[in-house]
Parts: sequence; C-alpha cells; structure tokens
Amino acid sequence: MASKDHARLDELQRDPYPLYAHARRAEGLTFVPELDAWLVARDTDVREVLRRPEEFSSVRALLPDVMPSPAALEVLAKGYGKRPTVVSTDGPAHQRHRAPLNSGLSAGRVAALVPYAAERAEALVDGFAPDGGVELMEAYARQLPGQVIGRLLGLDPADVPAAVHGGYRAEELLFRPLDPDEQVRAAEDVVALQKLLDTYIRDRRKSPRDDLCSAMVAALAPGSGDLTLDQRHELVSNLQNFLIAGHLTTTALIGTTLLHLLSDRRQWELICADPALIPAAVEEAARYDTAVQGFRRTTTRAVTIAGTELPAGATVFVAYGSANRDEDRYERPEVFDITRPVSRQHVAFGHGTHGCPGSQLAREQLRLTIGLFARRVPGLRIDEDRLPIVMRPTLIHRSPEALHLTW
Repeated sequence: MASKDHARLDELQRDPYPLYAHARRAEGLTFVPELDAWLVARDTDVREVLRRPEEFSSVRALLPDVMPSPAALEVLAKGYGKRPTVVSTDGPAHQRHRAPLNSGLSAGRVAALVPYAAERAEALVDGFAPDGGVELMEAYARQLPGQVIGRLLGLDPADVPAAVHGGYRAEELLFRPLDPDEQVRAAEDVVALQKLLDTYIRDRRKSPRDDLCSAMVAALAPGSGDLTLDQRHELVSNLQNFLIAGHLTTTALIGTTLLHLLSDRRQWELICADPALIPAAVEEAARYDTAVQGFRRTTTRAVTIAGTELPAGATVFVAYGSANRDEDRYERPEVFDITRPVSRQHVAFGHGTHGCPGSQLAREQLRLTIGLFARRVPGLRIDEDRLPIVMRPTLIHRSPEALHLTW
C-alpha cells in the first residue's frame, strides 16, 4: 500500500463515522478502497452477516493493513508461526477454540476477578501525581486491563508489562506503517512475547494451575505428554490473541468512555450525583464509540446482501461502529447520552457465534473505573491546555492516543 493510501487510511481510521453515515444512506453496500472491502454499515445488514457464518467466513477476519518487510518476517520466523484462533475460525474449529474461553470467562470467574480489579484500580489512582494531572491512557487505561488479563491467564505480575508491550507491538506491526528499522524492532518484541507465552505453556503442561493458561493447554492439547512443536505454535497463537483482545479492547473503552463523559460536563456531574447511572453509561459508551469498529468476513459462495451481489471470495468489513449509530435503530444515534434507556442490544461486542466471550469482564472494569473516578476525583476534567485530542488510527481498538486530565 502506497504512502498516499496510508494517509487516506489514517484519516478514515481516526474518524470513520462520516463514511459510515454515507454508507448507511447509500443503496446496497459501499466498496471502500482503503479497506479493500465492501462496507456493511446498516444494523440490519450487520446482524444478517453475523448470523450467517457459513456464508461469511471468519478465516480472514484480521487481514493486516501492512505486510511486514522481509527483514521483519525473518525475525518473526524465529518465533511461533501464526495458527488459527477463535477470531479466525468457523464451525467446529471455532467451537474448539472458544470452549476454554467460555469457561474461563464464566460469570463466576469474572465475579471472582472483580475484587482484584478494584484493588488494582485503587492502587493506580493512588499513584497519580499529587499535582492534579494525569495522562490517563498510560497511567491507568493501559495498566488496569493488562493486570486483570495477566491475573486471569496466570502470568507473574512482573511479566505483565512485557506482555502488554508485546501486544501493542503486534498491533503496530500489522496495522501501522512503520519504517523498516522499527518494523524489525517491533517483530523482535512480538517474538519476545511469544517466547514468554511458550514458557508459561510448557510450565502449565508440567504443573497445571487454576488459571486460563492451564485451561487452554488442557483444551487445545489434551493429554499429559510433552507438547509437540505444532501444539506449542497453536497455543502461543491463541494465548497471544486472547491477551491482545483482552487488554487492548478494554483499554480503548476506558479511554473513549472518559473522553465522552468529560466532554459533556453535565453528564459527568449526573454520574457523580447518581452512581446508579453507571450501568447506562457503560452501555452508551460501548455503543457510541465502539472499541472494535468491525471485523472482515469472506464470502464462501455467491451471496446477496443489502441488494448487492457478491461473488465467492469477496471481502466485507462488518462495521459494528456504524451499526451502533444506525438512525433506523436508535433515536439521535450521533448523540452521547447516558440517560438513554439502558439496552445491551447494540453490537459493540459482536453478535452471534463470534460474540465477545469477555464482554462482561470489560463491562466490569469500565463500571468500576467510572465509579472510582466519580468518587475519588469528581472534579476530573479534560486538560484544555493539551488539546486537541487525537484518536489512534485503528479500527481494531479505537481510543485516544493520549488523554490528559486534570482536577
């Protein structure tokens, strides 16, 4: 992809909503060259595609926007090869990858994690500088979800920062236009993460514990003998995918939620005065500025969607973020309003067989974050000396690049 194309892609990713609005008004589907895909923008059409996984395959759900350089690929070859994961499989293979996640993220497991998440959130706020200013993304939003996912997987707390860093580097390598030297450094960080995860995988094979890493090893590699190299490749791929999905998405949600709550002082004051509004704020934040804006799907045969005929092998981008602002489903969808009737019927966490198994854990972290900040720093506001706020150029984990707050 040429640099000019990257510039257009950056512009689209930083604010995709005008394109979405245009696509919802257009007849049929809209082809978007920057995504090399047909855009599925209306709520009805998004749900239809997600209900038909046998015709809209997930195998190419996460196509990279950038192909790593030969030098970066040479580095990656020293790590663990890409294998199918819960995001990129269909049918029985998808069910096999999803089963340990469903049990590991059950209501009981999530409830057991909440006290730890609350404890870590309090500690992070305790660590804010006493001068009344903080850059939220680095000091809190990237910290809490990583620590919580690390706890769930069974990582040593000392390894969590490296795991989080490796997750971000994997996203950058595949979705950002880095210069050649930086691509190599990113690839080295990704391989370091893979080797770290492999260490945990082999340890849990020998000495299982009550954590999700052990559960995934048991589910994807049944038995008790030494793991084969192929099993290790598959387990590393799946653990890496879960780690990235588990913390980057929640980090993004924390950032955009605080951004929109604090951009409208009246709504923040409503929260501070009445914490009972927090569940509604969580759902409205997820709907209004969806963290995972969408995933690609590939047609398995000739199909017609929204009146547009697509051949087998066509790529569509299923835009959750657009469906969540569909005028035919929501009243005043372009308005962020926490007094909107509470509904979980949005598609911020997907829909159908690929609905996010970690949605409740993300909601719990967002809920406790809003409550904690409203209680501890009710005077919280956006630092007007550090404007404008720039969104990260990504459709995978939409969030502010930085969010400077003061009180």
